[in-house]
Amino acid sequence: MMFPGQSSEDSPGQRKIGRGKIEIKRIENTTNRQVTFCKRRNGLLKKAYELSVLCDAEIALIVFSSRGRLYEYANHSVKATIERYKKACSDSSTGSVAEINAQYYQQEASKLRAQIGNLLNANRQMLGENVSAMCMKDMRNTENKLETSLKKIRCKKNELLFAEIEYMQKREMELHNSNQFLRAKIAQNERSCQQDMNLMPGGGGGANYDIGQPQPSQPPAQPYENRNYFQTNALQPNHSYPRQDQMALQLV
Repeated sequence: MMFPGQSSEDSPGQRKIGRGKIEIKRIENTTNRQVTFCKRRNGLLKKAYELSVLCDAEIALIVFSSRGRLYEYANHSVKATIERYKKACSDSSTGSVAEINAQYYQQEASKLRAQIGNLLNANRQMLGENVSAMCMKDMRNTENKLETSLKKIRCKKNELLFAEIEYMQKREMELHNSNQFLRAKIAQNERSCQQDMNLMPGGGGGANYDIGQPQPSQPPAQPYENRNYFQTNALQPNHSYPRQDQMALQLV
């Protein structure tokens, strides 16, 4: 049967893509077959991704190459999608799609509740609660986990402490340098003020004497003889004794 616009040269096994014609059959050349497989595989994965995003569909795609290599894509999980497919196929004769979906989500919810319960129980055991129900193996595993956690926490704590100490040491050096700079600045200002006061008239830089005011009197200079020799009367004996001493001498 011929369609309008179809030439007689187009056979059912041929398909026109772009400008050339590709015959849909097995490619004998190994290199060309591998290149075509890579291109078509990427296009198929891209189309599956676009379909899952645009239509919010659950898609699982599995491809095996001629060499046995596995390529897969799933927007949720390949295994979960296959399980859902098996359940849908087995229960298609007894229930509707809505019932199948409800049953599937109930099972998933029960699995999540079980996982949450296990996590809560493990958390209580890590805190030291509900230890009586643990066996020796579980206790050892919990102890090893706690020791590992303590090592990591202490290591991080030491890193933070060392970083804080290093920061405080740098801060101390900065404050010390600032203090030295301020001291030098204050000393320079004091020297500048002292120099300005010395340059001012009447500032007290040297000995200033006012004309007309009496100067402090100096002691008169002694004569040459009095300054360099003892007085002669200083060596004369003193006979001015009291009367009682004279009487005592007379009795003896």
